[in-house]
Amino acid sequence: MAAVDLTGRVAVVTGGASGIGRSAATLFAECGAKVVVADYSLLAENDGPYAELGIEQRECDVRREANLAELMDFASAFTGRIDILVNNAGIGMVKQIDEVTEDDWDRCIDTNVKAAFFGAKHAVRHMSSDGRGGSIVNVASNAGILPRAHDPVYSISKLAVSGLTKSLALCHAKDRVRVNAVCPGPVAGTRMIESEIDLAEDRDAAVASLIAASPMAQASGRMIETREIAEAILYLCSDAAIMVTGTLIAIDGGKSLGVPPKPHQPA
Repeated sequence: MAAVDLTGRVAVVTGGASGIGRSAATLFAECGAKVVVADYSLLAENDGPYAELGIEQRECDVRREANLAELMDFASAFTGRIDILVNNAGIGMVKQIDEVTEDDWDRCIDTNVKAAFFGAKHAVRHMSSDGRGGSIVNVASNAGILPRAHDPVYSISKLAVSGLTKSLALCHAKDRVRVNAVCPGPVAGTRMIESEIDLAEDRDAAVASLIAASPMAQASGRMIETREIAEAILYLCSDAAIMVTGTLIAIDGGKSLGVPPKPHQPA
């Protein structure tokens, strides 16, 4: 694909202080976009790099519709519109159903699903007003393709994001707003995965287990990297994907294909 030029376009990235969001925000800025990053917990380590790239940072609780409306209004003020929204903010929840409280349910569903819906709602009004449209990318998960036994509420939330993606793609094709999703597997350097690894008794064993769960990660001897997810998001937001909508792209090293062979075991 030719180099992507996003000069003059405005991109909003939620959960943009770390992990996939930070990689996507950085990549958009490197391609010329004006980027607004939103996060519930901004990190001082980003201040210098983001300032150099002209990236704006905003504290935002994406579970609150009013906060998302204000965020989109702020971002649109730069050019009068929004061109790109990446609904990346999300949390994990590794609990069985009998352990899940109502507060747990609300926190996971509100962060992962409600935020994506209302983020899209308030972005679309800034994308469709002049007929030029825009691109929304939801960060789902391989759990948004196939449910998993160890985290049912998280799986439910990401399956909902996958359904939301397809539904909104149908609803807003008339507005030339494209809605797609990426479905990552375990990605190194994200808050979610690092938190999971930190809880393990043996960190090296936990990392090895995550790698072993995906056949391509297993073959490569490493986890998926945030930049690899960001590159797919960039494609979906580029003019090269102008006819791509309602699509789920699995970037999980083949994890959602089935049970991989054991290391060094012939296929």
